[in-house]
Amino acid sequence: MRAVSYTQFGGPEVLHVLADLPVPQPGPGQVRVRVAASVVHPVDLMIRAGRFPAPLPAGLPYVPGWDVAGTVDAVGPSVGDLTVNDDVIGFSPWLRTTVGAHAEYVILDAAWLTAAPVGVPAIEAATLPTNGLAAAQALDLLALSAGSSLLVTGAAGQVGGFTLALARAAGLHATGIAGAGDREFVESQGAAFVPRSENPIPVAAASFDAVVDLAVIGPALMELVRDGGGYVAASPPLRPEPARGIRTFALNVLPDSTRLGELVKLVEGGDIPLRVDGVYSFTDAAAAHNRLAKGGVRGGVVIVP
Repeated sequence: MRAVSYTQFGGPEVLHVLADLPVPQPGPGQVRVRVAASVVHPVDLMIRAGRFPAPLPAGLPYVPGWDVAGTVDAVGPSVGDLTVNDDVIGFSPWLRTTVGAHAEYVILDAAWLTAAPVGVPAIEAATLPTNGLAAAQALDLLALSAGSSLLVTGAAGQVGGFTLALARAAGLHATGIAGAGDREFVESQGAAFVPRSENPIPVAAASFDAVVDLAVIGPALMELVRDGGGYVAASPPLRPEPARGIRTFALNVLPDSTRLGELVKLVEGGDIPLRVDGVYSFTDAAAAHNRLAKGGVRGGVVIVP
């Protein structure tokens, strides 16, 4: 099979296409997915550059890629509801497995997959799993009741956009900090818009029940959270110490087929928008990495075989 791979750390130029990899075989509880689309994430760039701060479970070479939209091609023993030819979406917890989805076929646990949204192209559906679950799990950690107020930084990014959409669906009053050109999108998700600035604290001066800090503004945002509220940081190293009774959490997105299935229903109902910034072939993987590194991405950077 063909896959995007790299054998050394470095810039996007280290990415190349392998054409003669063996087609993997599913084990117990696993399925093989014929990949239609996958997505590039910032962590992919960090790992490729050799800048990931923690040990990985296996060494080079790597096939990158987390999200997958595709079709079940083979089923291992002890798999429940999934069958051959089912259209599915899900993601590989790459930091735990180093099993990459930028390949023609990928082996994943059946428990990491759910039925793809009906009528949605794979290129769009592939943008949902990792970032959609990150947003859902952030709000699940906060456990806010309807009517609560929520501040989201990086609100026009992929996770931020899903967070706003889910906040709206949950009856929360969201405020989004984003770039000046993102007002229309933020407001389209039912959120109040605050333009990004070097010092957002005075601009957003208010008291919120919770903050989801995806733009990594930092613990200064704790000033905007009411006593006893909640704060979600973008990653575990960024989680501040609790203060004034504020519960603090950090995103560490995990596969969850049940929760992902709930997100699929919201997509099918028009409650969650799926955005694509660009589509790149395996041979253009370096261009996809360059696009993401350039910044200002307002949708998934999608890789297709």
